[in-house]
This record gives sequence, structure tokens and C-alpha cells, in this order.
Amino acid sequence: MNQRFYSLDVFRGATVAIMILVNNPGSWSHIYAPLEHASWHGCTPTDLVFPFFLFAVGNAMAFVIPRLQEKNIFWQKVIKRTLLIFIIGLFLNWFPFIKYDAEGAITGKPFETLRLMGVLQRIALCYFFAAVIIHLFKTRGAFVASAFILLGYWFLCIAGNSADPFSLSGWFGTKIDLSIFGEKHLYHGEGVAFDPEGLMSTFAAIVQVIFGYLAGNYILQKGKTPEMLNGLFVAACVFIFTGFAWDMVFPINKKIWTSSYTIYVTGLALLVLSVMIYLIEFNNRKGAWSRFFDVFGKNALFIFVLSGVLPRLLGLIRLSNGLDETGKPKFLTPFGWFYEHICKLIFPSDPRIGSLVYALCFITMMWFFAWLLDKRKIYIKV
Repeated sequence: MNQRFYSLDVFRGATVAIMILVNNPGSWSHIYAPLEHASWHGCTPTDLVFPFFLFAVGNAMAFVIPRLQEKNIFWQKVIKRTLLIFIIGLFLNWFPFIKYDAEGAITGKPFETLRLMGVLQRIALCYFFAAVIIHLFKTRGAFVASAFILLGYWFLCIAGNSADPFSLSGWFGTKIDLSIFGEKHLYHGEGVAFDPEGLMSTFAAIVQVIFGYLAGNYILQKGKTPEMLNGLFVAACVFIFTGFAWDMVFPINKKIWTSSYTIYVTGLALLVLSVMIYLIEFNNRKGAWSRFFDVFGKNALFIFVLSGVLPRLLGLIRLSNGLDETGKPKFLTPFGWFYEHICKLIFPSDPRIGSLVYALCFITMMWFFAWLLDKRKIYIKV
């Protein structure tokens, strides 16, 4: 039954919009707790954004993969798309290729310290391996393979360091990332060389895409029926309960993307999707809110990349901002000036409000670009 589900478009667009929102606060030092990632174990609303996007990637694959198989172009399209997304991710990490050094002179950004992994690189790898597993093993086989991957990853974590398997220093995956990429090519946001989008934590993230595909395939098969909606809701409850239960022995953790985390957030994604389907498909509750999110989903990858490119590009423009304690000149970027001199001054008693206002202004600007592309029927696909 080939029916259009507008709710899936809204779900994907909302995920992209919120991903951009949480990635662009006015100040990383002033953020409301729900807009921050969990420090290690646990799950905040922000920790749902990336897995929800991977889940949405899987939803879309349920519509696309059968067509690729029918036209016998599966490998050509999947490999091409994987390489393009991965290369774009590297480009985004390296862009704008130049920077200001300590003396204020422009110098090149060396490849020797380029982070090789990242959000887009993980999306590329997850898309590729999920698509291959689905292509080779079909629907039922993909579900069985997902179970083996999640259990196998749990085993690898414990086997890699049975004394302290789930800590920042004890997790086995960092040693593998270090041996393959080297310390300088890893993320250092935790104060040490540790990449939250490293190779080993990609295993369970691949399953996130497969579960999204299975959900999308189920929706297509059942159509817009109460049976489909009830099935999604029951599955959501089962996944959430299973994730919580597994958390007792394999902690829910985004940064090492544990198997319990995959199960738990899949349940939440199914729950949110169930509500959207109920509101949009069954009760026709469309409106400005759904149109706002829908336009993000139509150029999802381009808008996400633009949200990363634009601040980096404008970061090359330096606006004078007085002197520091040592008498050296300080500078702001255009976006930094907007936050410091406009957003931050709205509620000076609580800088978190100004930081959120800036993020909302930024997402509004991104929406305008997405709306403009949609209005002109320009859809940039990879």
C-alpha cells in the first residue's frame, strides 16, 4: 500500500530543526540543562536529536530501497551517497581551511589536526551498513542482525575492559580509534582524545537506522489504519521498557552509543512518531507548526551543512571588542556581536535566556533559507 505519510516529513524536519538549534547557542557557557548533552551516562532531550535523525534516515530508506532494487542500481546509489556524505563531513570539519594564529595572522588549517570523524561521517557509515544489511538479509534478517550487533557490542565493551567497561577512560573503543586515526585526528571536547562519533560506537548507531527502516516498512505495509498506529505505540512502550531494563547492566549513554541507548531512544522515536501520525494522518491537525518543520526536511542535509558553514565563514570577519587583561585587542565575529550586543542584553540577569534567544534567531534564519528553497522548488539531494 503506497500512501504518503506527511507526518514522516514533519518528523524528519523537526529533527533537523532541533539539531541545528542545540548546536548553535549564543554561548556554550550559558545553556539550559535540557539543551545540553548528558555529561556521561543518562539521556537529556538533546541526546535524542541525533538518534532521531538516524531513525528518520531509516524511515526514508523504507521508501527508497525498494525502488533502487527494482531498478538494479542499489550499489551504485548507496556507495555514491555514502562517499558524498562522508566527504561533505570532512569538508565541514576542515572549512574554512584558514584561521587566525596567536599573532592575528591568517594561516592554513593543517590536515595533521583535522578531526576525521563527525556527525555527517557517522550518518554516512550508518546509512551504508544499514542499507547493505537490509539489502542482503531483507526485513526479518535485518532485525535478527540488529539483535546480534547490539548484543555483540555489549560483549565487546565488557571484553575490552571487564573492570571498567563503560567509563570515559575504560571504554575499549578509544584505543581502537587512536590506533586507526591517531590522537590528533580525534575529538578533544572531553579534555582527552575521545571521539563520540568514533568507529566502535558506530555499531549500535547502525541499528538505529535499521530500526527506522523497520518502522517505515511496517507503516507502509499496514497503511493508515488503527492497527498500524496501535502497533507503533505498543512497540514504543516495549522498546522504552527494554531500554530502561538494559540500562541497569549496560548504561544508557550517547557518547559511546550503548545498545541500551539505541533501544531506549528508538522507543521514544516510535512514541513521538505515533503521536505525529495520530495528529496529522488521523485527525488532520496540520497548520503553521507542521509547515514550519516540513520545509527543513525537504533540504535536510543542505540546511544542516549550511548551519555549520555560515558561522565558520563569518568567523573570518573580526569586529573589534576592546582589550583583554593583557592589553591585546579582542574580537567578535558578526554572530558573536549579535549575541553580545543584542541577545545577551535582553535579559542580562540570566545569560541563558539571551543564549536561547540567539539560537532561536539562528534557527529562524535557517528556516528562511529552507523556506526560500522550497518556495522555488529547489531540492538539493545527495
